[in-house]
Amino acid sequence: MKFDPERPIYMQIVDLIKKKIARNEILPMNKLPSQRELAVLMNVNPNTVQRAYKELEDEKIVVTLRGQGTFVSDNPALVKKLKNELANKALDDFFIEMKSLGFSNAEISHLISKFLTEGIDDNAAKS
Repeated sequence: MKFDPERPIYMQIVDLIKKKIARNEILPMNKLPSQRELAVLMNVNPNTVQRAYKELEDEKIVVTLRGQGTFVSDNPALVKKLKNELANKALDDFFIEMKSLGFSNAEISHLISKFLTEGIDDNAAKS
């Protein structure tokens, strides 16, 4: 994984795990790699992974069972919550960027409608 130097690495790991859960790549009650294993896989300090797991645990996304490991919470609403959280973040970023480019709400709405109707421009998709 290539890390963004502008954000703490542990938060990027948290975001990665959240995305994997939201995409059903990691299912409820699936065991996460040990802190040491993930640190080696991501080429980061084990303390960084420990901090990421602690953050996920504080948010009740994972649970750590002593002597067994860290598991995704068995919460049926978790995936929906994470998808909504990630969607809201993506929309916030999108609208901030569109507004910085000078688009009005009406123009943004028109562009979104056009995109939904016509799909991705083949030339833009290749960039």
